[in-house]
Amino acid sequence: MRLPFRHPARLLLATLLMAGCQSTGATAPVAGGPAATGASAPSGVQAQASVQQSVSFAEWLAALRAEALSQGIRPQTFDRAFQRVKLSDRVVELDSSQPEFTRQVWQYLDSAVNEKRVQDGRRRLQEQAALLSRITRRTGVPGEILVAFWGVESDFGKSTGNFSVIDALTTLAFEGRRASYFRSELLAALRILDSGDIAPDRMTGSWAGAMGQTQFMPTVFLRNAVDEDGDGHRDIWGSLPDVLASTAKFVLANGWKQGEPWGQEVRLPDGFPYDQAELSITKPLSEWRRLGVVPLDGTELAGDAPAAILVLAGHRGPAFLVRDNFRAIMRYNPSTSYSLAVALLADRMTGKPGVQGGWPREEQALSRDERIDLQQRLAMLGMEPGAADGIVGANTRNAVRRFQASIGEIPDGFATKALLERLRQRS
Repeated sequence: MRLPFRHPARLLLATLLMAGCQSTGATAPVAGGPAATGASAPSGVQAQASVQQSVSFAEWLAALRAEALSQGIRPQTFDRAFQRVKLSDRVVELDSSQPEFTRQVWQYLDSAVNEKRVQDGRRRLQEQAALLSRITRRTGVPGEILVAFWGVESDFGKSTGNFSVIDALTTLAFEGRRASYFRSELLAALRILDSGDIAPDRMTGSWAGAMGQTQFMPTVFLRNAVDEDGDGHRDIWGSLPDVLASTAKFVLANGWKQGEPWGQEVRLPDGFPYDQAELSITKPLSEWRRLGVVPLDGTELAGDAPAAILVLAGHRGPAFLVRDNFRAIMRYNPSTSYSLAVALLADRMTGKPGVQGGWPREEQALSRDERIDLQQRLAMLGMEPGAADGIVGANTRNAVRRFQASIGEIPDGFATKALLERLRQRS
C-alpha cells in the first residue's frame, strides 16, 4: 500500500528539521537513523481511516518535536533521529493484518522448544555460568529462566529484528491502530537515544519497536535496562551482561518469587471438574490434592501455595499445575503458550523431561471465521460465549463446556472442528 502523501511529507520533514535547527540554535543533524521497513497488526479499515487524518505528517512531526523538547529531549537528538525517517508501508501492512489461522499450542512448542534450541541453551548456560550466577545471587531469578527468555525471544540473539525502531514507531504513532500507545513508546525511544545508550543506526528491532536480544519495548527499557558490564551504556543489543541483567530485573519486577518453581505437569483424575481448569481460578495445593491432582514426576504437591490448572488441549492433552512464577513469565508476554515455552525450555536445559502427556495432534486449529461461527452458534443456543470476536477466551471456553455437558461430552472447554460441526447440526 502506497500512501499518496509520503514523498511530500519527507520533503516537508527535511525543511522542518532544518527550521528546527535554526530556531533552537542546534547544529545540523550529524547522521540519520537507518532506513527500515516495518509491520503492525489488525484492521485494514482502521489503518486506512487513521491515514486519512486532517493533520499532515509535517504538522504532526512538528508537534512531536515540541513535545519531545518539552520533556527535556535535546533538539539535536530529535533532529538526528528523524533526519532520514521513513514511514513504512510494511509496518502499516503488518499492523493492519489479522492472521486467519492460529497454531495449536503443540505446534508452537515444537518450534519454540525444539531439540536444537535446548542444546544451544545448555551450551550457553555453561558458557555464561559465572555471569548468570552473579545475576541470580542478586535477583533470585534462575539462570535457566533468563537463558530461556533469551532463546524464545531472539534465538539467543540471532533474530532481533532489522527494522529501524524510530521508523517503525513513527509509522505506528502517526497512522497505526494504537497511535497513543506508540507515541509514548516513540518518545521513550528518543529518551534512550538522548541518554547515549545507543546510536540511532544501532537502534533496531521488530516491526512493533521491540528491541534487543530479549525484545524490550522502549518504556520497558527505561524502567529495567541495566549497565551490567559497567561501560556506561545500557546495551541490550550487543552486551550479553546487559541483556541478561536487564531481563532479570524485568522478570523480578513482574513478581518472580525466589526459590519457587513455575509449576509442573500433572495427571488429573477421572471426573475432574474441568470448569475449574482456568488460569483465573486458583486453589491452595491442599485443595488440588483433595481433588486428586497428582504430579507426573512422582512427587507430592507439597505446601499450600495457590496454583491453577492449565489445560490447553482438553482432557486428551497434558495438564499443568502453574504457580505465581508462571504468571511472572506471562507478564513478559501475556500468552499461555509463550509462558509454557519459556518454562519448558528452562526445564529441558537443566535436564528435566519435556511434556510427557500426548497432544491431540490430529486436531486442526479453527480459523478466525470458524471461531466467530462457533461463538455465534453458542450464543444462539443460550450458552453465553460473550462477544463474537474470534478470540477463544474464558467466556467462550465456559460456553463450550456448557454445550459439551448438554450433549454428554467431557466439558473440558476445548473448541474443535468436530465440536463446531455438532453445533452446526443443532442450530
